[in-house]
Amino acid sequence: MIYSIEQLYSVFQKHPSVCTDTRKLIEGSIFFALSGPSFNGNTFASQAIEGGCSYAVIDDPAYQNGEQYLLVENTLDSLQKLATYHRRQLKTQIIGITGSNGKTTTKELVRNVLAMKYKTLATFGNLNNHIGVPLTLLKIDSSIEMAVIEMGASKQGDIKELVDIAEPEFGLITNIGLAHLEGMGGPEGVIKTKTELYDYLRIHNGLVFVNSHHTVFEEKSMGINQFRFGAKETDDVKGKFEGSHPYVSFKWTSQKDWSNQPLIETQLMGRYNYENILAAVAIGVYFDVNEQDINDAIRSYSPDNNRSQLIETGKNTLIMDAYNANPTSLEAALLNFAAMEKVNKVVIIGKMMELGPTTLEQHAKIGNLAVTSGFDQVYLIGENYQISGVQGATQLFNNTEEAINWFSMHPLIDSTILIKGSRANQLEKLQPLF
Repeated sequence: MIYSIEQLYSVFQKHPSVCTDTRKLIEGSIFFALSGPSFNGNTFASQAIEGGCSYAVIDDPAYQNGEQYLLVENTLDSLQKLATYHRRQLKTQIIGITGSNGKTTTKELVRNVLAMKYKTLATFGNLNNHIGVPLTLLKIDSSIEMAVIEMGASKQGDIKELVDIAEPEFGLITNIGLAHLEGMGGPEGVIKTKTELYDYLRIHNGLVFVNSHHTVFEEKSMGINQFRFGAKETDDVKGKFEGSHPYVSFKWTSQKDWSNQPLIETQLMGRYNYENILAAVAIGVYFDVNEQDINDAIRSYSPDNNRSQLIETGKNTLIMDAYNANPTSLEAALLNFAAMEKVNKVVIIGKMMELGPTTLEQHAKIGNLAVTSGFDQVYLIGENYQISGVQGATQLFNNTEEAINWFSMHPLIDSTILIKGSRANQLEKLQPLF
């Protein structure tokens, strides 16, 4: 017997938790035996049952060893369709968030703001792909009023797939930059992919939160219900950036009168985070969160997981931004760091991934920006900087291990150090040295 989605949902209602990893089994849950390029998930089904799962969903009858093994045609497809079926039973309002940079930070800020008034659930960490999105949806229960779903993409069509699963009523694109160029087919492919969120909301009469700082958003959101934020007089929420020394401070209003608007001091670094913050404010205003509660939520948010963290080590001040990087985010980080009034400024930047034919060009651009921005020392990690002809760096390393060995013998002291690079670099390994 092959289980239909309706039959699976009947089982899910009695066992409303799902897992896909035998290293993280949940007692009484449903295990989905997802397969990958180098492994057959069905082989883990019996281990999941033995580990306490009530059922295992499989797509190979050879592994069906009793009533606890639920056979489907494709486990991933069934997981996604189950999530959509569940989503349709809920009254929860869903906001989809995507973008080249800042989507995780924005998602966390939006959750903080909405949680001041509503019972809110958001994507955990960055589980924002074709597996993470359905897993998040299946965590929503009838008590959840608002869900903030982060959506990532590495190739064209990814966002369309995710919005078709999550069916959001609302959407926000944080920005569009030079990320995943290899899979996207260049800058135009990035725009096409990210605005698949707009395409869905246009067809389904949804609403988009539009950042009026970006012309591309205004153009691509035509014909969709909008709530706008930015610096224009006609925007629904208007903001004023007041500085970043090192944390962002700003003011905002949803009225015409700016008088008596308080200065909001955040725990987020970098002017590039200002638009993420203002997006969260705008979403809070739209959903009638009290102004004071919005301000308190923004003030209280503190980043973690190596995202724009300011760390005082006793020997140095670290700006740890090692979670990820692309040309757009690295350029913004370097320009922000250059504008900071600090002495002994040191830059350590790693290579960038998934840039396709533009790899050397983009590494040359970023490397040259780093060495010409007036920093006291510049360290570049990754062979692409050297191959692209960047000159003037303090030191070039082929990989992070070489950098660790170097700094072990040449310690930095009394410096402010920006550390940023793509996830593959694992630059957080440098932190104990400083």
